Amino acid sequence: MREPLNTLLYKRTHKGDPGTSGVFGSDDCMGRVRGFNFDAVIGVGGKIPDRGHEEIAYKVNWVGIKPRVIGRNGRGPLLKFEYFVRPEGAGPDLRKLAPGIYSYMFEDKHVRLVLSNSLTTEMQDEVWQILKWAKGYKPRQSRPAERMPPPKGGCR
Repeated sequence: MREPLNTLLYKRTHKGDPGTSGVFGSDDCMGRVRGFNFDAVIGVGGKIPDRGHEEIAYKVNWVGIKPRVIGRNGRGPLLKFEYFVRPEGAGPDLRKLAPGIYSYMFEDKHVRLVLSNSLTTEMQDEVWQILKWAKGYKPRQSRPAERMPPPKGGCR
C-alpha cells in the first residue's frame, strides 16, 4: 500500500522558481499557495509560457516531495524538499504521462492549480505515476546552474 501524499499540481509560466537549489519561493512564485497543506508539488508548464520559456509548455518541469519550511519570502513560506528534481523543458509531456490530469487542467476545468486529494481515483493514480517517474529521474547531462530572472513585475 502506498503512503497517501496530497500533491499540489500547478501551471507554470516561467522557469527559475524553484531554482537549482530546490528552494520553492525564492522569487515569491505562487505566494500564499506555498503555505497550503501538501506533501508534494508537481509544476507543469502552462499552455502559453512567458517569452523565452516556451520549452516548458505541457511538460512536467519540476517535482518536490516532502517539503519543509526553511524561512519566509514575501507572501509565503520558503520550502525545501526532501526529494527534488527539476528537468524544466526536458521533463515528460503531461499529455502522454497523465492524460486525465492534462485534460482536467487544460481542457475540462482550465485550472491553474489543484490539490490531488480533490481529484478522481484515476487522476490520483496518474499523480503517483508522476511521483514514481520523478523518483527515478536521472538528468541527461549536468550543466552549470542557471539563474532565470522572474518575469517583469515578479511572479503572479
